[in-house]
Amino acid sequence: MRRPTRPLKTLLLNTAQIELWPADVLHVRSNADARSLAGAHTVFRRKRDGRYLAAVSTRAVRPLVPRLFREPGLDEAWDALDRLEQATRGIDADAQGSLPLHALQQRLHDVGLDDSYGERSGLPLVPEPAALVFAGRDRYRRPLWLSAATARAWLAMQRAAYRDGLMLDAISGYRSHDYQLGIFDRKRARGLTVEQILTVNAAPGYSEHHSGHALDIGTPGEPPAESSFERTAAFAWLTRHAGDFGFGMSYPRDNPHGIVYEPWHWCHRPVC
Repeated sequence: MRRPTRPLKTLLLNTAQIELWPADVLHVRSNADARSLAGAHTVFRRKRDGRYLAAVSTRAVRPLVPRLFREPGLDEAWDALDRLEQATRGIDADAQGSLPLHALQQRLHDVGLDDSYGERSGLPLVPEPAALVFAGRDRYRRPLWLSAATARAWLAMQRAAYRDGLMLDAISGYRSHDYQLGIFDRKRARGLTVEQILTVNAAPGYSEHHSGHALDIGTPGEPPAESSFERTAAFAWLTRHAGDFGFGMSYPRDNPHGIVYEPWHWCHRPVC
């Protein structure tokens, strides 16, 4: 078993199969979770299904699944934690780069998407960042993970709107490839075709949410991800001021990507 290391604080480290979460921002799902995570500073979380794999403290590593040592991607996760241990305290999340895309291609073929999707849609493949920062919580009290630059811009924009008497809340931020693949799997299980899903959701690997630079934005009292958001004072404020903070709306009406109008989806430029 690997040696314990120091806490992650508010940094999420990302690998192809495992995320390394600061324990203090995790949602404790049961008394058993609370006991297992007590004293931990970092939790290894399987991306495919969200299962907690191990709790790491300064004194010990506590396995949370049988045969932890056989878990796919574990060595890569330990390497990521070792790199953080060797880094300075002021680690720059955006400077950690992105994860490789080679493992994604076969998974796209498995859901019926070939290489021509990007050509047809004009959307590029989007790698996942190797590190993200905690930018508060979204509307549902889930941790909001964004790139460092986007987190700073979002929090500044949220404060500016508040000073003008408006509340902006995040509906969602970073989403992994696994998360987007799960959306596709669930909708296909309900009988939707891939083409039907693609009118509402970008294909896994092609969503701006993978980058950590995109946000779905809402306002209290307004349902999430509905076109009615365009009739709110919050949307009018965003239309006037979001550009001052580097944000732009990605999918206006009649956009060239074939994605439905999304007045709630904003991305931090020039990265998107």
